[in-house]
Amino acid sequence: MKLDNYGATVRAAVIGYGCRGKMQTDLLLTMPDVEIVSVCDKYEDRAKAAADAVEKARGKRPFHSTNARECMDRDDVDCVFVFSSWETHIEQTIEALDCGKRVAMEVGGSQSVEECWRLVRKSEETGIPVMMLENCCYGENELNLLNMIRKGLFGTIVHCEGAYAHDLRDEVGNGDVNRHYRQYHFLHRNGELYPTHELGPIATYLNLNRGNRMVSLVSMASKACGLHEWLKENRADNPALQSAQVNEGDIVTTLIKCANGETILLKHDCTLPRPYSRGGVVRGTKGIWQEDNHGIYIDGRSPHDPSDWMHHFEDDAPYMKEYEHPIWTAYHEIGERGGHGGMDFLVLRAFVESVQRNEQPPIDVYDAAAWMAITPLSEESIARGSIPVAVPDFTNGKWLLPRENATGTYALH
Repeated sequence: MKLDNYGATVRAAVIGYGCRGKMQTDLLLTMPDVEIVSVCDKYEDRAKAAADAVEKARGKRPFHSTNARECMDRDDVDCVFVFSSWETHIEQTIEALDCGKRVAMEVGGSQSVEECWRLVRKSEETGIPVMMLENCCYGENELNLLNMIRKGLFGTIVHCEGAYAHDLRDEVGNGDVNRHYRQYHFLHRNGELYPTHELGPIATYLNLNRGNRMVSLVSMASKACGLHEWLKENRADNPALQSAQVNEGDIVTTLIKCANGETILLKHDCTLPRPYSRGGVVRGTKGIWQEDNHGIYIDGRSPHDPSDWMHHFEDDAPYMKEYEHPIWTAYHEIGERGGHGGMDFLVLRAFVESVQRNEQPPIDVYDAAAWMAITPLSEESIARGSIPVAVPDFTNGKWLLPRENATGTYALH
């Protein structure tokens, strides 16, 4: 397996040049088979900065605009990368599909379930694939765990957990200053706002939308104190924000039931002090893995003294080496590059190569809709007293049937 076999040139439009957009654009500019022909941001200074960056890297200035459609609806654009705000991801993806372009869309929760249905229907109507750029599906630990699961190390998988646990008080609290969209959501919404980092890898472990699916969820939010107190202490420059009501609970916990009987526990934890974690847990009939202590215990393999009723975790490092996923074996050979431990490069290449091969991407429109819908579904559950809420089947029954999947280097299924 080779990860640096570059192919036919893919001509791209980039929508959104904030923090994430800049990071991803810089990485795309390292790929010789990607040509960025147009760039867009709602702010003129950012749109111009994007054009400057492309021109500096490639010696040719791209078209730039604050109007996304102007950048997408061009004969010299093969595909579109949507790196804009959470609330515009689906809207701009649908607009790109209307322009006849394949789309790679950044992560985040949706604004409504209906928005997710619109995305699915538009992709089906146009016959054009959509890929969600869920980079955590390509994380080293996550792909190695997928390899362990596929090879039966944990036996039958019963339960998985994941979290977006990240102290974002500074980023969210200064969102108005930095023109960052998270602030609006934390002030006005209360739910699992960012589900896909933890849910994406779990979906591959449990074959969601491919012989299994999520059927219902229950969500609960704690009180909201962390961001409120941070604003009170740090934003005296903005009295209205300093005293603003924060709706997003400090800890939002969501429990999901799957058609095949597995359970999934998600946690959103962004407004209290803590180290970063994706909180991964895999539980099966033959063992357990936990991210936070790098611990693993495999029945019949891990050391255990029968006289000691306290079973003890091993360090997971030897298992990660033994079950290293072929993608990461190949990646180590060429050298990791880009952000988030190198997984940004892998997810971008997965999309680019699906365009070059003219095939379905490894994370498709049904995955995107199902994962993003967790946000409004969790909001509904919380608002209605943490009652169970049904998870729609965005595949309309296709999860039960064989269907086209990615087959290239970056295939996950």
